[in-house]
Amino acid sequence: MRKGLKSQLLTVIVCLPAVACTVGPDYKRPAMPVPAEFKEIQGWKQAQPRDHEISGDWWKIFDDPYLNSLEQQVDISNQSIAQAEAQFRQAQSLVQGAKSAYFPIVSGSLSANRFRAASGQSVAVSGVRSLFNGAISFAWEPDIWGKVRREVESNEAAAQASAASLQAVRLLTQATLAQNYFQLRALDEQIKLLNDTVEAFAQTLKITQNRYAVGVAGKSDVVQAETQLESARAQAIDIGVLRAQLEHAIAVLMGKTPAELTIPVVTFNAKIPAIPVNIPSQLLERRPDIAEAERLAAAANAQIGVAKAAYYPSLNLAATNGYQASTFSNLLTNAARYWALGPAALALPLFDGGARGATLGETIHSYDASVAFYRQTVLVGFQEVEDHLAALRILEQEIKVQEKAVAAARKAVELTTNQYQAGTLSYLNVNTAQTAALNNEITAVDLLSQRLVAAVLLVKALGGGWSTAQLPNQDEAGGDVEWSQFLPIPVK
Repeated sequence: MRKGLKSQLLTVIVCLPAVACTVGPDYKRPAMPVPAEFKEIQGWKQAQPRDHEISGDWWKIFDDPYLNSLEQQVDISNQSIAQAEAQFRQAQSLVQGAKSAYFPIVSGSLSANRFRAASGQSVAVSGVRSLFNGAISFAWEPDIWGKVRREVESNEAAAQASAASLQAVRLLTQATLAQNYFQLRALDEQIKLLNDTVEAFAQTLKITQNRYAVGVAGKSDVVQAETQLESARAQAIDIGVLRAQLEHAIAVLMGKTPAELTIPVVTFNAKIPAIPVNIPSQLLERRPDIAEAERLAAAANAQIGVAKAAYYPSLNLAATNGYQASTFSNLLTNAARYWALGPAALALPLFDGGARGATLGETIHSYDASVAFYRQTVLVGFQEVEDHLAALRILEQEIKVQEKAVAAARKAVELTTNQYQAGTLSYLNVNTAQTAALNNEITAVDLLSQRLVAAVLLVKALGGGWSTAQLPNQDEAGGDVEWSQFLPIPVK
C-alpha cells in the first residue's frame, strides 16, 4: 500500500510537465513605422565603405590622443557605470530567484519536548514523558499554468533591459566627457585668441599714447584704448571659470576628484570625422535606450501571463519522512521511523473581491504604457539623428561664411588702423573694427566647438558602435549560479 502511494505521487510529478501549459499572450515586438532613410542625410559626407560601422571605442575617430586617454579611464572608475553594473547583477539575481520556484522546497526540523499528561486522563503512559522528533519535509507547487515560466521570462527580459541600461549609461558618460573636452579645448582657443588680442590692443594703446603725447590725438582716444584693452583682459580671465568647471566635470566622469586631474592647454586643431550613418531601421538594433525600452515591454507582457495564472487552480504536493522516539538514543532506529505523503491540495480561489481582475488589468495597462514608451523612445531616436545631421550640415555652411567674415574683419582692422595712424579716421573707427574682429574670431571658434559637439551627439544618437547582439541571451541573463547559493547557510 505504501509503495502504491509513492508510485502514484511519483507518476503525478513526472506527468505534470507534459500536461502543463503557459497562459497569457506570447510576446511580439511592438510594430513601429520606420522611414526608408533619414531626411537630413542629404549632403552628409559618409565614411568610406571600409568604415561602415562605428567601433566600440568610437571616440578614436576624432584622432585626439589625449581624449583617448581620458575615455579609456571611464569604464574603470566612473561611479554611475559602477552603479548600473551592480543593478544589472541585481537583475541577474532576480532571474535566479524566479527560477528557484521550479524546484521543491526541502526543509529539515529537529525538536525535543518534555511534558506531563494532564491528571485524570486515560493515557497509555502516565507521568513525565520526553519526545524527540527529526524530519525532512518536501513541498512543491508544480508550474501547471506557466506562472513561474512567465515570471522567469519577465525577469530575464528585465535583466536584458538592465544590460541595455548599463550600456546607455556608459555611452552617455563617454559622450558627455567628449562634449566637455571639446568645449574645454574651444575655451583654450578663445583664451589664446584673447591673449593675442590683448597684445594687439596693447600695441594700439601705445600708438594712441604716442599720438596723444605729440598732440595729434585726444585724451578720449587714450581712455577708449585703455578700456578696450582691460575689457579683453577681463574676458580672458572670465573664461577661466568655465574652463575650470569643465575640467572638474571631466574628472568626476572619470571617477576622480577634481584635484586629481589637470588638463594641459594644447593647440585646438580637431577635425570633424566622417561618421557612418546606417538606414533608420538599424537604429532599432543600435541604440541601447531603444533596446532597453523594448525589453521592458517584453517583461511587462510576461507579467500578464503571471496575472492570468492566478485564475487557475494551484496544486500543492507535500511529503514528510522522519523519526520520533521517547529517548534520543532510539531516534534514528527503524522502529522510530514514520513517513507521510500529503497533503496534496488543489486550490481554486472563488471570490477575492476583484483583486485578481484588478491585478490583471494593471498588468495589461502597464504593458500598453511600456509599448507607448518604446515607440516614443524610437521616435526620439529618429529625431536626435535628424537633429544632429542637420546641425552638422548647417554648421558647416555657417563656418564657411564665418571664415569669410573673419577675413573681412581682419582686413577692416588693418585698414582702419593705417588710416588712424595717417590721421584720416578717428579712434572710434579702430575701436569698432577691432571689437568686430574679436567677436567674429570668437564666433568662429564657438561654431567649430558646436560642430564637434554635434558630431559627438550624432555618434551617441547612432548607438556608439553598440548593437542588440551584445545583449545577454536567456542563459546569460541569469548570470553564473554559484554552488554556494544552494547551501542552507550563507557563505558571503
